[in-house]
Amino acid sequence: MKTRRIAIIGGGTAGWLAANHLGYELCADTEVVITVIESADVPIIGVGEGTVPALKTSLRKFGISEADLLVACDTTFKNGIKFQGWLDAAKHGKDHFYYHPFASPFPDGLDITPTWLEQPLRNFADVSISARVAEAGRSPKQISSPPYVGEVEYAYHVNAHKFAALLAENARKRFRVQYLVATVVDAERGEDGAITALRMASGEVVPFDFYIDCSGFSSLLAHQVLNVPFVDKSHQLLADTALVQQVPTNPADEIPPYTLALAHEAGWIWDIPVTHRRGTGFVYASAHMSESRALECYARYLGVNPDSLSPRKIPMRIGYRQQFWFQNCVSLGLAQGFVEPLEATSILVTDFSANLLSRNFPRFGEDAQALRRGYNEAVTTTWERVIDFVQLHYHLSDRSDSSFWLENRRSDHLSETLRERLARWAVRHPQKNDFTSRFDLFDVDNHLYVLYGMRFATRPMPISDFERRECLEQFEHVTRAAEQAIRNLPSHRDWLTGLRAAYQRP
Repeated sequence: MKTRRIAIIGGGTAGWLAANHLGYELCADTEVVITVIESADVPIIGVGEGTVPALKTSLRKFGISEADLLVACDTTFKNGIKFQGWLDAAKHGKDHFYYHPFASPFPDGLDITPTWLEQPLRNFADVSISARVAEAGRSPKQISSPPYVGEVEYAYHVNAHKFAALLAENARKRFRVQYLVATVVDAERGEDGAITALRMASGEVVPFDFYIDCSGFSSLLAHQVLNVPFVDKSHQLLADTALVQQVPTNPADEIPPYTLALAHEAGWIWDIPVTHRRGTGFVYASAHMSESRALECYARYLGVNPDSLSPRKIPMRIGYRQQFWFQNCVSLGLAQGFVEPLEATSILVTDFSANLLSRNFPRFGEDAQALRRGYNEAVTTTWERVIDFVQLHYHLSDRSDSSFWLENRRSDHLSETLRERLARWAVRHPQKNDFTSRFDLFDVDNHLYVLYGMRFATRPMPISDFERRECLEQFEHVTRAAEQAIRNLPSHRDWLTGLRAAYQRP
């Protein structure tokens, strides 16, 4: 039987990303109708609001104008992530930080890591110009830069609610996606266990052929109807709570072109600037910090009295569904799984999973048998390696000022894959062939920045005078290029202000 009626339960970023990916792939078939069903009673979580550069590929594919994205969603540029306080302050200084930028750490294709290991007092992020451009507060783009192209690689910070609205508008206008405001309360199943129809709060029963669960933490279909088990990963990532608060900003203030990830005694704080406010969040492990202590530390960071602070509290259950595609239902977004928003993981995995589904969508019901297993294996690999990468940040820390940081240094928390990789990287630096799966979304570039930003010890290898000289020349070339970029690029705030002044949406 042909798959004609597709229901996406839940809007938000996950639901509307899925609608655009599927709409793009299936829009040529006029028999297919995609319907996003969104409850007026369920708010968007919208916490991290940071993205990664891969999202630009999807937005371009959807036909979304970068100018529309920048103006309509209070968007700012993200040149990378600035990690502050993740190492022992007594050893590295209380103001120590490192960057995870988006540029390749192989300038002109040259692997200069062996030379860096000989003289690790340099900042590893200086193998590209991105970190210095970010620290100087510069835009990644010139005024004349084409859409989605910059002098350095970049991503975005967005207002999550406005971003979902932009995705919704595009899906409905460009890809004929239908929109229904209704509250799904249950589903009916056939003899084979597959879902046959949705039950609405109104009492209406609406049949579809295929279902995509984007219902958030409640996981209405995958968990409540289909009983797909949850794979708990809380033993690998200890933080289990986030307090979230938005902070207004002054229109004259400069806007940092990076996400700040500031470590504290039992977790970390995110600080993400959009044009009119900062989105902040206090992530902590409740086994190592009380809520009252968390509120006290959070208030101190924000510079307010703890009694005046009333943040939203978000419990974080780390892990993922044992199967993402089960019967005729696929879970996406928070219904699929959750890992804390370090490294903008949520939107990265959602965009990847939705795109993969769109390219493996069962045009006929019987196609699912041939496609389902490969999809589940790919997304499982993605989740496992994403969790490894986030855990790497904690495990590498040499902080010993609290039980939280000491527990994170234990090796029995690590997956076998991460344990093997760290053992290998202790004797030789990471190389591209360490990442053989295309579903490992964080590759050698990402790991190099984090490992050596956090002073991971790799045994130096002998290198020739010629190689050393060539690499040192490349270091100097990058330094000169960074100085020139800082002189020539406009400030982040000036670039965004100029765009808004010139912007005219059709």
